[in-house]
Amino acid sequence: MELGITSFAETIKGLGGPEVTHADRLRQVVDEVVTAEASGLDVYGLGEHHRPDFASSSPAVALAAAAGKTNRIRLFPAVSVLSTDDPVRVFQQYATLDAVSGGRAELLVGRGSFIESFPLFGYSLDDYNELFSEKLDLLLKIRDNDGPFDWSGGFRSPIKGQGVYPRPDRPLPIRVGVGGTPQSIIRAAERGLPVALAIIGGAPERFKVLADLHRKTLIDSGYDPTDAPLSVHAHGYIADDNDTAANDYYPSYAAAMTRLGRERGWGPMTKDQFDMMRAPEGSLVLGDVETVAAKIAKWREILGVNRFELHVSVGTIPHDQVLRSIELLGTKVAPLIT
Repeated sequence: MELGITSFAETIKGLGGPEVTHADRLRQVVDEVVTAEASGLDVYGLGEHHRPDFASSSPAVALAAAAGKTNRIRLFPAVSVLSTDDPVRVFQQYATLDAVSGGRAELLVGRGSFIESFPLFGYSLDDYNELFSEKLDLLLKIRDNDGPFDWSGGFRSPIKGQGVYPRPDRPLPIRVGVGGTPQSIIRAAERGLPVALAIIGGAPERFKVLADLHRKTLIDSGYDPTDAPLSVHAHGYIADDNDTAANDYYPSYAAAMTRLGRERGWGPMTKDQFDMMRAPEGSLVLGDVETVAAKIAKWREILGVNRFELHVSVGTIPHDQVLRSIELLGTKVAPLIT
């Protein structure tokens, strides 16, 4: 089973947490990638957001900086907001990252969990689904055509007898990030694409129906599910014991989730809610090495995933604690489940 880390380069101040500038946070991301590789982890993903509480609006650039300091770990956006970007530029950026990293780039694309990029880049939320479907099909056409091709659609100017360069040395791996909608699962599976499930609330068991739907739709569409495996993304943190993990994580996590929840009509994050989420049946993958390993192994059994990505820095946790959690995932948790 592959293990990795994801980050949104958050700068949301926790209760009593440190002030972190965007520049500081992006340099910390590079440190995280270096630590993840040194700890034996397989992948690192960096999100794309366009708001003041996240530092990473251009993950390809930050990942290229990290590629120059690493040799093995694979790098991807988590996610690239394809709906409001140009698939030509997205492909070019990650084909370039693939080249400079020696074939270590992947693409994880999605519709995005925030809406700021729509007005920023001149798109309408009324076209939310249609934008992503059309741009995903164009991205796949670019991936599958090494030379000139023709294409036309409703949201972008036509392509007439042109190619997209540079070309990677192998087909660029593409996954689709989804939350909890069957339509998103079906859209990816009908195109033969792997899916990354984001589990950030609720019992993980409820996602089994989506995992099963993905595999069934792949088969019905003529694809082998082993060629399009599932991965899962979840919030969490690792420390030397469960109480330390909870005490370290709660102030930053509660501040971040309360702030984001206020935007979406949720109530504030309470300690009781937090404790329910970190329980064995909850969505937080948090605790000591054995607790985290057991939860990841359980999710693998329930969902049939072959990759787990831990999102540690929800809010602004002290940098040394984030690095320690990454190290524990690679050096202590991985041997228990791989």
